[in-house]
Amino acid sequence: MSTATYTVTGMTCGHCVGSVKQEVGSISGVSDVQVELASGKVTVTSESPLDDAAFRAAIDEAGYEVA
Repeated sequence: MSTATYTVTGMTCGHCVGSVKQEVGSISGVSDVQVELASGKVTVTSESPLDDAAFRAAIDEAGYEVA
């Protein structure tokens, strides 16, 4: 298992958190996504090291940015 933590900007509500969880959770190999709205921290647990480009694409698709 591998864990990575990123900071995502632009989230303002529970719906934002849900969108990020859904998009990041759809990346192949991701087993868990934890989002802290107040800090913008997104912690991702995956079977192997997470592809940074895939994570950034998922965040972009959700409508937010990686800090």
